[in-house]
Amino acid sequence: MKNLILTLSLLVALSLSGLAAAEEHAKKPVDYMPSLITATPLEGRNLAILIVRKTVGTIQRDGTVKHAVRDIYAKDPMMLMRAVELVNKEFAIIALANNYWR
Repeated sequence: MKNLILTLSLLVALSLSGLAAAEEHAKKPVDYMPSLITATPLEGRNLAILIVRKTVGTIQRDGTVKHAVRDIYAKDPMMLMRAVELVNKEFAIIALANNYWR
């Protein structure tokens, strides 16, 4: 009986450690940017947009706040232009990394 309890305790401990490892693996962020190298300038531009969006999402996790800022963009073109500037800066880095697709 003592061996059965010990075996069951060991199985429970092993299964819980497996769950913890699975949870830790699930928490790891997806590498959405494995490289700055892209085949075309359009792919580079799309990557720049993705980088900016992911950066904003990392900094501001509250979806309600993010949607409220979108309302500001709709009414203030200068705010939208500031967002475009961020994409332009990221795109410049990507273009340089790709030797301007020469």
